[in-house]
Amino acid sequence: MSQPTGPQQPSRTSTDAEIPEMPAPRVHERRAVGMPGLPFLLIAVLVVLGGAALITVGGVRAKDHPGAVATVLIALGIVIVVGALITLFGLTQVAPGQARVCQLFGRYQGTIRQDGLRWVNPFTSRRKISTRLRNHETAVLKVNDAYGNPIELAAVVVWQVADTAQAVFEVDDYVKFVGIQTDTAVRHIATNYPYDAHDGTSVSLRGNSEDITERLSVEIAARVDSAGVKIIESRFTHLAYAPEIASAMLQRQQAGAIVAARQTIVDGAVGMVESALSRIAEQGIVELDEERKASMVSNLLVVLCGDRAAQPVLNTGTLYQ
Repeated sequence: MSQPTGPQQPSRTSTDAEIPEMPAPRVHERRAVGMPGLPFLLIAVLVVLGGAALITVGGVRAKDHPGAVATVLIALGIVIVVGALITLFGLTQVAPGQARVCQLFGRYQGTIRQDGLRWVNPFTSRRKISTRLRNHETAVLKVNDAYGNPIELAAVVVWQVADTAQAVFEVDDYVKFVGIQTDTAVRHIATNYPYDAHDGTSVSLRGNSEDITERLSVEIAARVDSAGVKIIESRFTHLAYAPEIASAMLQRQQAGAIVAARQTIVDGAVGMVESALSRIAEQGIVELDEERKASMVSNLLVVLCGDRAAQPVLNTGTLYQ
């Protein structure tokens, strides 16, 4: 993974070291040994009919010619029918977006991912597991950011089971595992970054949402990788100051906006005054001494920087009266 550059990019060197290293998975998904279920079903039905026919023939022979042959035919027919019925328990229906994890006497045998009717060892237990895309939305969490300010945030994660064997055997409940690890990652991200950077250059949750979202996805993926889960996307759905400091922070933001606007107004007013004095001097409209220039600059700045419209005062005398 390439290292980001620039002051606006979050550093992953220090934060990646804080992500816990999960244990390596002991099992990996493999394909279960089996065969198409429909042909096997037809064969099993024919075998059952054949066994029933043997039982019928043995019963008829037992009435006409009692003996060992009739007994053998009946016993063979019963064995064939019972065996065929037992093998029918190996038929498994798999819907699209689902899989079956097969386990024989406590040992993992493989996973059926192909949809349709499949046949596997009838003595295996088959656990249904969904491989569809899922959403997990965290509750609104209240944590302290890097500056110690209480904030509220929530996130939504789109995830999918990538390795069914790890999802079943590596964790007790992979759905709860994803939920808890997502909440932990969201809290960890929130405590490492401030809600808003006061200096305007540091990485913040509000000012660098795309970078923070990418960082969140990386951390969640690292936490749930051992459970066979793949993170598709993660996004913050709620990000705000806690109610007890929201009004104070709003006043601070408003004050910052007013200061920035005033600075822009003053810069523009100074440029306009400078341009006016230069044009008056170039065109020789009137000669002004330093005192009159200062008075003109003062008046123009009041007019240009004031919140309200200036009230003009007409001078009916000379320039100096």
